Amino acid sequence: MFRAVLTVAATLVLAACASLPPREPEPWERPLPSRPTRPAQPSPTLPPPRPAMLPLSQLPGWAQEDHASAFAAYRQTCAVVRDPAYAEVCARARAEPPLGADAARRFFEANFRAESVGPEGLLTGYFAPQYEARFSRQGEFSAPVRPRPAGLPANPGTQAYGDRAAIESTEEARPLAWMRPEDLFFLQIQGSGTLRLPDGRTVRALYDGNNGWPFVAIAGPMREQGLLPGNNTSGQAIRQWLADHRGREAEAVMRLNPRYVFFRTAPDDGLDPAGAAGVPLPAGRAVAVDLTRHALGELFWIDASAPTLTGAFPIYRRLVVALDTGGAIKGDVRADLYIGRGDAAGVEAGRIRHDLIMYRLVPAPR
Repeated sequence: MFRAVLTVAATLVLAACASLPPREPEPWERPLPSRPTRPAQPSPTLPPPRPAMLPLSQLPGWAQEDHASAFAAYRQTCAVVRDPAYAEVCARARAEPPLGADAARRFFEANFRAESVGPEGLLTGYFAPQYEARFSRQGEFSAPVRPRPAGLPANPGTQAYGDRAAIESTEEARPLAWMRPEDLFFLQIQGSGTLRLPDGRTVRALYDGNNGWPFVAIAGPMREQGLLPGNNTSGQAIRQWLADHRGREAEAVMRLNPRYVFFRTAPDDGLDPAGAAGVPLPAGRAVAVDLTRHALGELFWIDASAPTLTGAFPIYRRLVVALDTGGAIKGDVRADLYIGRGDAAGVEAGRIRHDLIMYRLVPAPR
């Protein structure tokens, strides 16, 4: 899966069921002293209230959405969904030709209603990086891209293998390529990327398992240690600091994250990577979510604002499809937006840290 090892972290809450308190009896209802009293019967537990449904026209920013682009992304990816009601809407979408803005908007408004997912959460971003690599160790290209060790399962239990420091202290007998240490670190955070080799070839480095240790974001410790200012811990700023302090200083910071990712290589087909759903991720329209709370293929409206990092776009409001997941993506209102491939996508993705409100789009009753 593309985002099995990603950056950043977060959590939120589920609503608890409420119980009706037992009613205090009136004086004339009290049992006579000569009669035995019966133990009070507990009141039945009520199910949690279902969130109110909204027409899509009431979503913040809905009128400004690029509905044609949203419909194209939905139509391309909706077959991954398992829920029968969603599958029916998907079949109707796939029976349509590519739709223009007005027709696409009418399709969504006729087929879906929106419900709030929960309280405010967090939006971050990720991308498919492209990095230079070498066939052998040369100068600054000193970090081996390691294949998964024989016998290690792709998703081992917690601490089933050595941590980052232990792995990096060992020689790799069969490296797939060699990279700059900070580039490899970010490749591991993103989970997949493209390697540019000296002979002009590009190859895909694809996630192939991890060492079983938890992911730890390094932005917080870097702020606390005064290595970067609080409002400038974007991915771009962190990567530049690691490059400027390559060697023991950078190694010490990167080793604060004990999680280590292994890779396999494949030919570069020029497409966006496939996420956990097994389909190419449409740039700007795919999100990684917590799969213990949401299902692959579900449709969401994200309303993200109040960025905390310098240079970020102020607002992200758009329709997105849940097509991926990641180790750092935890909670109901937590999403990681896939921006695309390459350096420009990396700059944008690294600046996304926004307050998030999420709405789930559910099929409308027929």
